[in-house]
Amino acid sequence: MVTVLKHGVTDEQIENLCKWFKTRGLDVHISKGHYQTIIGLIGDTKKIDTELLESLEIVETVKIISEPFKNANRKFHPDDTVIDVDGVKIGGGNFALIAGPCSVESEEQIIEVAEKVKAAGAHILRGGAFKPRTSPYDFQGLKEEGIKLLIKAKKVTGLPIITEIMNANHLDLFADVDIIQVGARNMQNFDLLKELGKTNKPILLKRGHANDLKEFLMSAEYIMAGGNERIILCERGIRTFEKYTRNTLDISAVPMLHELSHLPVVVDPSHSGGMARLVKPLSLSAAAAGADGLMIEVHNDPSHALCDGAQSLTPEQFKEVADKVKKIIEVTSK
Repeated sequence: MVTVLKHGVTDEQIENLCKWFKTRGLDVHISKGHYQTIIGLIGDTKKIDTELLESLEIVETVKIISEPFKNANRKFHPDDTVIDVDGVKIGGGNFALIAGPCSVESEEQIIEVAEKVKAAGAHILRGGAFKPRTSPYDFQGLKEEGIKLLIKAKKVTGLPIITEIMNANHLDLFADVDIIQVGARNMQNFDLLKELGKTNKPILLKRGHANDLKEFLMSAEYIMAGGNERIILCERGIRTFEKYTRNTLDISAVPMLHELSHLPVVVDPSHSGGMARLVKPLSLSAAAAGADGLMIEVHNDPSHALCDGAQSLTPEQFKEVADKVKKIIEVTSK
């Protein structure tokens, strides 16, 4: 249930109404916009007499929300959420480029890539330390050492860093990581999501291989229900019957997620197509569709990468994509 208050209500009136809701066992979520204040109610709202509520002088209207995701719902929070990561803003008209290798392989590699993607226009450095792989015989990442190398690259370049977590027991290792990524395989690892809800770090949540948008937003809801509302949604392609590409980029997810939710939406064109030559057209499509950012794999030597070299761009190719994306953003933002 959402209670929309009239323009001009005082903080004291809002506080008193919230206290009244809480005495009825409800949690409240307050969203203050330019022209109105919205109070979202979470819990058993059957205890509330809607006619009585609408009769209050400060209440404009009362709306029933049928969707199971509440905190992530745009009806609860009409204005776009903007995630600020060390001065880099994502959402609400702010576009961010996230770039770096699939896996951190060495100090020399990650620092070289970091310097080159920053020069090409990247705002955030990505790099895998813990790598979930389909085969147990594939490279699994440098783990704790990989995080240490990412932190070194941040000190050299000043770029905020993002890397993937696989186990809640590793949270202490992520103390100096700016954004924690939840991969597609862990989108419904609810125990992990609950633990991330207790943190205050931005979380980039990737959509699962075969999950619909409702399930995707419900996973975000798990994190937000724990108190952490700093969520970035990532569309990375879904598994379909198509075999020519690694996954199928659901470009319609970008405007649909923006309609359903206030959370920023970024797109991963690297995992979507699975081929370096598809990254540019998919990136341009995502930018034109209104994405709030892109997450692109970049390697200094893709042919010898230990992980996902086929879909990785060289720094020079990334610069070409970044330059073209900027032009798309300039046109669509007018």
